[in-house]
Amino acid sequence: MKHKRLIAGAGLLGLVILIAGWTLYGRNGHFNTEILLLGNIDVRQVDLAFKAPGRLAAVNFEEGDAVKAGDIVASLEKPDFEDERALAAANVAAQSNLVKKLESGARPEEIEQARAAVASRQAALTLAQSTLTRMERLAETDAASHQLHEEAQAKRDEAAAALRTAEEGLTIAETGGRVEDIEAARAALSASEATHRLAERRLADADLKAPSDGIILTRVREPGAIVNAGETIYTLSLNSPIWVRTYVSEPDLGRIRPGMTAEVRTDSGGVYKGQVGFISPVAEFTPKTVETRELRTALVYRLRIIVDNPDGGLRQGMPVTVTLEAAHSS
Repeated sequence: MKHKRLIAGAGLLGLVILIAGWTLYGRNGHFNTEILLLGNIDVRQVDLAFKAPGRLAAVNFEEGDAVKAGDIVASLEKPDFEDERALAAANVAAQSNLVKKLESGARPEEIEQARAAVASRQAALTLAQSTLTRMERLAETDAASHQLHEEAQAKRDEAAAALRTAEEGLTIAETGGRVEDIEAARAALSASEATHRLAERRLADADLKAPSDGIILTRVREPGAIVNAGETIYTLSLNSPIWVRTYVSEPDLGRIRPGMTAEVRTDSGGVYKGQVGFISPVAEFTPKTVETRELRTALVYRLRIIVDNPDGGLRQGMPVTVTLEAAHSS
C-alpha cells in the first residue's frame, strides 16, 4: 500500500513538473499561438466639395445623417450651367453643318447658277472682244479716236477677268471645299464637341454626390452661400474600410503575416472579425548609435487590422484589444 502511494505521488509530481515546463517554454519560446495587441480604431474621412464655383441652392443632410453612395448631398443653382450647355450645343450644331457643307460640296442649284454665271461672262467677253476689234479697225483709219479704242480694250480685259472668276467659282462648286478647309472645319467641330462635353460635366457636377456609404460628421455651408471650387461643404466619415492601428514588438514580428485572422474586442464587450492588412516595413523607433540587446527588442512595428463593422459599433479613436492567432516562431 505504501509502495502504491509512493508511485502515485511520484507520478503527480512528474505531471506538475511537466505542466510547469510546458508553460515556461510557452512564455519564453514563443510556443503560445495567441498575440494580444492594444490599438485604436481608424476611420477614413472625406471632405466633400464642388468642382465648380456657384451659389448653393440646397443642402440636403444634417450632421449625423447616414448617406448612401450616390446620394445628392448638396446642389448649386443650375441656370448658368444650363446656359453654358445650350450655347455649347448650338456651336456644335453650327460647326457640324459647316463640315457637312464642305464635305458634300455645293447643291445642284448652286452648281447650275455657277454655270450660268460662266456662260454670261463668256458672252460678255465675246461682245467686248468684237467691240475692241471694230475699234482697232476704225482707229487705223482715224475714223475713231484712240480714247474709244482704249475704252474698248479695258472693257474686254474686265470681261476676261470676270469670266476667270466665274470659272473658278464653278470649279469650287463642282469639286467642293479644299482638303485644308475641310480639316480645319473638322478640328473646329472637335473643339466645339469638347466644350459641349465640358459643359455637360459642369452641369452634372452642380449636384454633389456622396462617394461612399457613410455618416455626415460636419456640415460647413448653408443654402444661399457663394462657394468656390474645392471649398468643403461636408465632412463624411466612411463606413468602410475600418481598421485598427496597433503595434507589434520586434520579437513577435516574425509570427505575423498579412491576411492572418484577428479578433477585435471593445471595452464595452463588442466582438468583431478582421484580418491583418498591413505590416510596416520599418521600425517606428530608431535605435541609438550604441545599440544594446534590450533596446533592439524594444522596437515596434505598425500594423493595420482591417475590421468588419456590420453593426456600426466601431467609432473613430475607440480603444480596442486585438487577438491574433499567430504562427510559431522559428
